[in-house]
Amino acid sequence: MRQPSPMPRFVFRLLLLVGALWTLPNTLFGLLLGGVGLMFGAHAHWRRRELALVFHRWPWGPGGAITFGNVILHTGDDLDSPCVTYAHRAGRGEEPSIVLADHERAHVYQYLVLGPLFLPLYLVSGGISVRNRFERAADRYASTGRGWWPWA
Repeated sequence: MRQPSPMPRFVFRLLLLVGALWTLPNTLFGLLLGGVGLMFGAHAHWRRRELALVFHRWPWGPGGAITFGNVILHTGDDLDSPCVTYAHRAGRGEEPSIVLADHERAHVYQYLVLGPLFLPLYLVSGGISVRNRFERAADRYASTGRGWWPWA
């Protein structure tokens, strides 16, 4: 997350720490799922830019990635791979591809702010679909580097 210029560095880091504690229940759920994945061939490493522990080669799901707090479960080998936006996939027009890591980083930011409220709000907003404001915001952030907040 890019630090706003007028904010002192220690305040910014303190806010990140508070956000990580706020979303800790989600992160623990992600760690549990990631730990199960380790027994079936997944491997994990910390991605500083994403502020997340990424479990690569997570063995279940349709492909791609899903974020829980500060944990990203990724079915592939490289989170820096290109992918299409939700709108593109839904046939709502041609859009340039985005980088999966950027999309998932937006979700990490959303979790840091919303904590345990994220999952209920995400599900009420339409779940994994182009209609979901969280997914549209993550695609917007991945495309432009701005606008990860779902109500922006």
